[in-house]
Amino acid sequence: MGILLFIVGAVLGSFYLVIGTRLPLKDNIITGRSRCDYCKEILKWYELIPIVSYVIQGGKCRHCHKKIKIEHIIVEIITGLLFLFGYLYFGMTIKLDIYLVILSLALIICISDFKYMIILDSPLIISGILLLILKYFEVGLKNTFIAIIYGVVLFIFMYLIKLLGDKLFKRESLGGGDIKLSFIIGLTLGYYGIGFRMGLICIIFSAFLALPYALASTYLNKKNELPYGPFLIFSLVIIFIFIEKFTNLLIFFTPIG
Repeated sequence: MGILLFIVGAVLGSFYLVIGTRLPLKDNIITGRSRCDYCKEILKWYELIPIVSYVIQGGKCRHCHKKIKIEHIIVEIITGLLFLFGYLYFGMTIKLDIYLVILSLALIICISDFKYMIILDSPLIISGILLLILKYFEVGLKNTFIAIIYGVVLFIFMYLIKLLGDKLFKRESLGGGDIKLSFIIGLTLGYYGIGFRMGLICIIFSAFLALPYALASTYLNKKNELPYGPFLIFSLVIIFIFIEKFTNLLIFFTPIG
């Protein structure tokens, strides 16, 4: 089962790369055929086998012999390993399904946000629907409704932060995708009455994750803008994996009485 999930992860990793790089350019990813980035030759099915095709072809296009971007095999291997990790950590449980949904969203956001500074609406919508269904089977209708409320509250909270930031910095402080993503965070972490506070921890934790990149980007590239979505969504992934430890930490620092 672990091997199967690694293979599925590698295949989906290749698909996520297509979504993250082509959908922002309005390319048709459903009916459009895969092509070489350089010579535009349509690729055969055996040229699209994740990892294997790259290795057999020596990392080069069979037609124009130019080097295939190494990001292809890197994304495929990382996605396969993360899928395998999820199986080894959660086993065949509904938590594994939730992990795979938010992980898949995280990978797509990383690709599109780092490359184009865009968080796509369609992956957010599809992930939200899948999480609602999984949440229902995990905790029932009542707690699913509570999780939706947490998502809405966190969405409003992030929107207010944006308004405050826009006013203070006289420019756009947060993108619309980051605010929409906060709903997914609140929905996912809507656990037993601590969902909103855990959502706040997720936002704070994401800021710490983003800090080294922000400092390096400002110093090396002189950029004042950075893609915040990847740090926000991977903060969610990390907290979801270690939800019990974060919950215990939250309870420890919660005043009694």
